[in-house]
Amino acid sequence: MKEVILNNGTKIPSIGVGVFRVEDANIAYETVKTALSVGYRHVDTAMIYGNEEAVGKAIRDSGIPREEIFLTTKLWNDDQRSGKVEEAIEASLKRLGMDYVNLYLVHWPVKETYVSVWKKMEAVYK
Repeated sequence: MKEVILNNGTKIPSIGVGVFRVEDANIAYETVKTALSVGYRHVDTAMIYGNEEAVGKAIRDSGIPREEIFLTTKLWNDDQRSGKVEEAIEASLKRLGMDYVNLYLVHWPVKETYVSVWKKMEAVYK
């Protein structure tokens, strides 16, 4: 599959599967597991979708080594406003049952906090 190289050298698969509006955990699980079985290697979720647990389980159950899967999740507005960036990342990792994600995005930048949030995300990345 074609990949895009990010500025830091990270390679991201150009096509991925997302689970926005997949509220049923069983459907989210089957969606991700099936996508991985047919060759997808990029999975996109978010705390606000409410399905990080199912996504993580599908990845673990897929039999595909974690390092071969590019996993994205996102920081939601409430955590931006409270400044709890690191706590939000840790909570997502716990729900996913993962040690790391490959990409952590600001889901919807909050005007009043996006600069401080970005600085906190940079600190966590380092």
